[in-house]
Amino acid sequence: MEKEELKQEEACKKEEKCKKKLNKKEELANAIAEAEECKRKWYAVTAEYENYRRRTQNQAAQRYADGRNDVVASLFPIGDNLERALTACSDENTKQGLNMVLAAFKKVLEGEGVEEIDPVGQPFDANTMEAIMAMPAAEGEESGIVKQAYVKGYKKGEKVLRYAQVIVTQ
Repeated sequence: MEKEELKQEEACKKEEKCKKKLNKKEELANAIAEAEECKRKWYAVTAEYENYRRRTQNQAAQRYADGRNDVVASLFPIGDNLERALTACSDENTKQGLNMVLAAFKKVLEGEGVEEIDPVGQPFDANTMEAIMAMPAAEGEESGIVKQAYVKGYKKGEKVLRYAQVIVTQ
């Protein structure tokens, strides 16, 4: 009987060892699954942070560019007044001085990438112009053509900083 008891005891021990091995395998599988889940979450958080960093960087750059554009746009009336003074001036020395100041003004605008919108003789474009008056077309003229620019327009790239105020034929 002792042999049978020993066999049963050994069988129980083997069964316990098998159960322990199975438990350890399950624990290992669970740990691997948990590690994979943590890794997936870490990748997601990292990607989210990179997107956030790029987005805030782009927003800051856009705010900076918009601020520069606002400062440049505040200078447009100065250029308008210089041109008016130049047309009203009769003294040659004064005209020469005004031309030099106006050239420096235009150089600053050019350095900022700002271009004048010169719409005279062009078809009216609501994307860059504002019609302030319409006048009848002369014989042989088309309607919808810009006859005169009352106030110059300016743009930087595709963005209009100030719309040209124009008189259009009808």
